[in-house]
Amino acid sequence: MSPTGDGVCVDAPLRLRFEHPVEIGRRGRLRVHRGDGTVVDTIDLADPGVGRRQIGSARSDHGELHWWNYHPVLVEGEEVLLTLHRTLDPDEDFVVTMDPGFVHGHDGITIEDGWHFHTRTPALPGATELTVDAAGHGDFCTVQGAVDSVPEGNGREVLITISPGTYREIVYVPPTRPHLTLRGADRHGTVIDYPNNDPLNGDAAMRGQPIDTSCCPKRVLDRSDRFNCWRAVVGVDADDVTVEDLTIRNSTPVGGGQAEAFRGNGKRIRLRRVSLLSHQDTLRLQGSGYVVDSYIEGDVDFVWGTGGILIEDTELKALGPGYYTQIRNVDDGPGAVFVNVRLTRAPTVPDGSSYLSRVELSRFAGSEVVFVDAAMDAHIAADGWVTTDVTGRWDTSRLRLRECGSSTLDGHPIDLGMRSAVARRLGADEAERLRDPARILGGWDPR
Repeated sequence: MSPTGDGVCVDAPLRLRFEHPVEIGRRGRLRVHRGDGTVVDTIDLADPGVGRRQIGSARSDHGELHWWNYHPVLVEGEEVLLTLHRTLDPDEDFVVTMDPGFVHGHDGITIEDGWHFHTRTPALPGATELTVDAAGHGDFCTVQGAVDSVPEGNGREVLITISPGTYREIVYVPPTRPHLTLRGADRHGTVIDYPNNDPLNGDAAMRGQPIDTSCCPKRVLDRSDRFNCWRAVVGVDADDVTVEDLTIRNSTPVGGGQAEAFRGNGKRIRLRRVSLLSHQDTLRLQGSGYVVDSYIEGDVDFVWGTGGILIEDTELKALGPGYYTQIRNVDDGPGAVFVNVRLTRAPTVPDGSSYLSRVELSRFAGSEVVFVDAAMDAHIAADGWVTTDVTGRWDTSRLRLRECGSSTLDGHPIDLGMRSAVARRLGADEAERLRDPARILGGWDPR
């Protein structure tokens, strides 16, 4: 934490900086005490439950408070980032102690060593403009701290401005806090980053947890989506949320499982001038969502979801062979429409190794995916589209896989004669109608 003249943020993470790269021990405790000596939080490396906390007042489908798995200690070279289990009380004195061996080779920190600090009073509840600064010069030091300060049942537009810096945190906006705008200071300079994923907070992690606290809220698919809503870096279950001018990076390594950068499960969600970085399932949108002037990268199903989605004037980059989209419409409702996008690739991605979409016929045979005036490199396979569970049982007549005006990256028309028979070409009039966001997004025009 970086103190300012009037104290530090109540949500500030603790940072230990060394002159050389360090490792964390297997045992030892770091404690935060009030000025009177009372312990208010403990990070105990020997406690198997140390990496669990509540984030954003998240509640399960059963209305119970959800407990997230997280990394209380992250090592970044010469720096150790420590995330507490709770925010601290305002206008209080605190002192930090650390056992010897908590950090390999370190003698620890005692009360006499003098790691003392004072917390300041945050912005008043109900403020409509909030600032976040990792260096401690804003109302909050974390994005989640600012989100949490918005009153439940909020009915006013609230602007949360995020200063340049890297924010290593999971961010969750619950359904009770709509009408938020998260605005970075710079698309490349403001970064929200975390290694959240399926083994940490998805199906693999939640199967052993009580369903009352782990089942997803606002479920769209009755027979699916039971525990896969908690694995995004930024997750939004509220309506009318805008995210702009920043980067969201899921730092889960390749092969680390499903790992969304952004998940939106609300109505009228806008992403503008953002970069979304991950490998598998990078962007998931349900409800109604709009993405413009942005950059999205991944390799497996890296745009997916069940809602009405319009993505335009955006680059989508394949990091490896795979599928750009997996859309799951179950009611023949609005699907995913891409207008004036560029489908690019990393240098290692071979020709003909990537597909526009794959659809699971046994469950989502009414899905819609449309590309209008998309420019694409030669890594897009000639047949373009993949349907799984292909047997005589499954009807493909309800599929709405369509394409119009596709070209190479340098503007030459692409011959669509080799495309899969499950897809069809759009006429010019149909394509023009799909340029109108209100037709796709249930009457909402996000422009």
